Amino acid sequence: MPSGMPDLKNHTAGFGILLLLLLVFWGCTTEPVETNLLLPVQFSNVPEGLVLTQFRTDKIEIRIKADPRLIEKINKKNIQYPADLYTDLDIDPAGDSDSVGPGHYVLPVEKRRIPVDPAITILEITPSYLRVHLEKIKTRSFKVTVPYSGTPAQGYIVLEPAPEPSSVTLSGAQSLIDGIQVLKTKPVDLASVQESFKKEVPLDLENTHLYSASDPIIVVSVKIQEEQVVKTIENIPIQIQNCPYTAAIEPAAITIVVKGPFGAIGSKKVLDQIVAFMDLSGLSPGVYARNAILNIPVGLIMTRAEPRVFTVTIQ
Repeated sequence: MPSGMPDLKNHTAGFGILLLLLLVFWGCTTEPVETNLLLPVQFSNVPEGLVLTQFRTDKIEIRIKADPRLIEKINKKNIQYPADLYTDLDIDPAGDSDSVGPGHYVLPVEKRRIPVDPAITILEITPSYLRVHLEKIKTRSFKVTVPYSGTPAQGYIVLEPAPEPSSVTLSGAQSLIDGIQVLKTKPVDLASVQESFKKEVPLDLENTHLYSASDPIIVVSVKIQEEQVVKTIENIPIQIQNCPYTAAIEPAAITIVVKGPFGAIGSKKVLDQIVAFMDLSGLSPGVYARNAILNIPVGLIMTRAEPRVFTVTIQ
């Protein structure tokens, strides 16, 4: 290279180093920002014989100040505020938790328990106290009731459900247990059903996390059967069998009432099988009082027939 020209290679390398230093400098001097975080409260170690009710502070909000990169990291974490009730409520100097009874309590939120990076500054905590309500645990056994929703298909009826188990033991806050008059499952849908079935159904309890159930899922057996209906069939002609003479029957038709499943009673094919006849074999000319014989399909029952006796004239 001629002696009078600048060293471009060295100049370029120096510029690259300068740019790298500037980028590092800018990256290291990112201004801290402020933001709010909502933390769920994780309660643990409830004193023996007591239960935490739904009347409690479930979340706290903290305002923090930190490098944006730290805030980005903490936003990706599922952090919670730990509340140790056994420790926080233990007011006996000897450490006897029996001194803690049912009632409302207020516990301070301690900044040192909030699990954040030490480089993050906690500016504010709202609320500064946790409100909790403790009640005695009560255990009671309930008979299980299964409600229905919807209606089965036309012509079908539903029988009484059979839950398994038929009774359940619940444990929970005394006020909640005392407030249950009837223990029900979620409704079982019967819309358009035509067959018996079994289904697993949960208990219908609000805030299920507040209860301990011996059997939270109930197996319900639902029996569906066809409805038995009644139908009147009029003017069935009486057929004459085995008569070599001229014969007349008075009246010439019979009216009957049959009972049976909805599907069969509504089927023309089934009803067409109903036949009335008289067997006059062995009878000579004359006048006789006779009963009609009826052919009734399997599954149907005749409950009434009119008339019962007919006048037969053989010539």
